[in-house]
Amino acid sequence: MPDDPADPNDPAPILPAAPDPGDCCGEGCVNCVHDVYEASLERYRARLQAWRARHPDDADAEDPTH
Repeated sequence: MPDDPADPNDPAPILPAAPDPGDCCGEGCVNCVHDVYEASLERYRARLQAWRARHPDDADAEDPTH
């Protein structure tokens, strides 16, 4: 059942890894690693919000990005 908080088929989303400081070349790339990371965070937050709606009683559902 997908609404079961213990359902292994519906785990909480995983926070994307932040880029290392040396990953950015500082040249102002169109797809800078920081831009890609921010886009990943936006998708993560949207997935977390949807997951929280399905698991309202789960204490581990906090957003570590805020």
